[in-house]
Amino acid sequence: MGDTVAEYTSRLQQQSLQEERSQCSKTMMNINQRLQEIFGEAIREAFPDLENAPLAVTPNQQAKFGDYQCNSAMAMAQMMKSKGLKVNPREIAEKIQQKIPDNELIEKTEIAGPGFINVHLKRSFVSKLLTNLLLNGVQPPPLPKKKKVIVDFSSPNIAKEMHVGHLRSTIIGDSMCRLFEFLGYEVLRLNHVGDWGTQFGMLIAHLQDKFPDYLSVSPPIVDLQAFYKESKKRFDVDEDFKKRAYQCVVKLQSKDPAFIKGWNLICDVSRKEFQKVYNCLDIQIIERGESFYQNMMTAVVKEFEAKGLVEMDEGRKIVFAPGQQIPLTVVKSDGGYTYDTSDLAALRHRLFDEQADIIIYVTDSGQSTHFQLVFAAAQMIGWYDPKVTRVEHAGFGVVLGEDKKKFKTRSGDTVRLMDLLDEGLKRSMDKLKEKERDKVLTPEELTKAQQSVAFGCIKYADLSHNRINDYMFSFDKMLDDRGNTAAYLLYAFTRIRSIARLANIDEVTLRKAVETTEIVLEHDKEWKLGKCLLRFPEILQKILEDLLLHTLCDYLYELATTFTEFYDSCYCVEKDRQTGDVVKVNMWRMLLCEATAAIMAKCFDILSIKPVSRM
Repeated sequence: MGDTVAEYTSRLQQQSLQEERSQCSKTMMNINQRLQEIFGEAIREAFPDLENAPLAVTPNQQAKFGDYQCNSAMAMAQMMKSKGLKVNPREIAEKIQQKIPDNELIEKTEIAGPGFINVHLKRSFVSKLLTNLLLNGVQPPPLPKKKKVIVDFSSPNIAKEMHVGHLRSTIIGDSMCRLFEFLGYEVLRLNHVGDWGTQFGMLIAHLQDKFPDYLSVSPPIVDLQAFYKESKKRFDVDEDFKKRAYQCVVKLQSKDPAFIKGWNLICDVSRKEFQKVYNCLDIQIIERGESFYQNMMTAVVKEFEAKGLVEMDEGRKIVFAPGQQIPLTVVKSDGGYTYDTSDLAALRHRLFDEQADIIIYVTDSGQSTHFQLVFAAAQMIGWYDPKVTRVEHAGFGVVLGEDKKKFKTRSGDTVRLMDLLDEGLKRSMDKLKEKERDKVLTPEELTKAQQSVAFGCIKYADLSHNRINDYMFSFDKMLDDRGNTAAYLLYAFTRIRSIARLANIDEVTLRKAVETTEIVLEHDKEWKLGKCLLRFPEILQKILEDLLLHTLCDYLYELATTFTEFYDSCYCVEKDRQTGDVVKVNMWRMLLCEATAAIMAKCFDILSIKPVSRM
């Protein structure tokens, strides 16, 4: 039996919709980048003699002027003026507008003010991109070439407690790794722990005195911090102990088995403590401490000497890099090596043995001068060309207490990281009970929500601040469920995820809707949300360039508030006021809910925050 006219028309429409969708790439399009390609071509066509013409395309801040804006005309007029040509920017804009090639994206353009080109996007194409996102999941834009990235982060010192400075490095470094991994890079996560040097002589000498049978019986060192303080006190006041500590350093550096055993024991106790923190924060990292590079340092010094780059200075061997006022000390007057030598050896290994294309060091900003010297010396000796290989220090500010002073305990001690995380767990449980979540969640769900809120809030509070600045640590602020906080975003995400469940729509129905329903973007709030969702790739591109993760947090908060505006203005599910039964479901708006949840989930994943199904 043949189709009715209506069925035939419907089948044709669906077929046409599916054909259009198959032409769409599986990966998310970076709209800004695509517009730059379009305007770049138009500028070259309109002004073929103008080399390196400035190209500026940004999202429009006011919706009434369109969706994006090309601001190149004014900068081009300035460029021409410097060459003796006086041209009105508006005329430049008109010539660019005339040369815009045929494309899939632009509905129309308008020239405004002194020469802004306002761009209106095609709603049908934006709708297709959203369907594509739902069909294929949140896929990053294609990577032109697979590159290897090394991120050096966390980096605590053996025998010392991890403190809030390590917390910042750990959280920021992990999130950078997650970003690069999502974008398709090969990522090596390195923990450059301080596991070598003078302090180990002091610790081993103290170990010998306190646990003389340590070679045969494992010493019960419970509090390594106290053990370190005891040994440091002896080192500072007891000259005989100090001499023996230096002898122990020599024995350790000559790889004496008894001293290596003592060193390993101390390292293992520290590692167990570090791992507790890493388990809480879900951190995957490979330890490659200073000791790993010890045997490479001699060769590094010889390489600098062979090229005539080493100077003697009161018994020290120093290296001056071009444009730097301070030298690197590669060999001390006693013949020992320094952090400078160790970091040069590590950088050389990462460039030549690991063959990294990008190397990022995530440490506090106080170390920026040190890294500047190391990078300059590595370029001087010809290890890498900064135009080809990206080597960068991603510095960060200090953590302040609510008194706006450096974050410490009341007694003035450094805050232990595990104490901080435990306090976060306690406070998040108090918050959940205050909201009476313990009455509706199972004990297992409550524990998951507690961990999600506690660790998510600590991470987000850090990542949502520009890392370059100092930031104030406040549990009250980070656990507030209003404003740009993890608590607000986690609750918002849980609510969005529950919309389909409350409307009794299962996964199969939603999947079918993705394949058959066009996402209509007629209402202002639908259009605003659709555009906001599709800005995700350009946000990631920006972070890739400047490594400032607060941009992703700002975007996530903007997306959540834009969704709220949409949900308040556009019904997704209509219910009977008397019975509460679902009367009507708007399927394309349900799909917008799903797309929002998918992008938010990916943002959470990059920020290493774990949302839970119920909160």
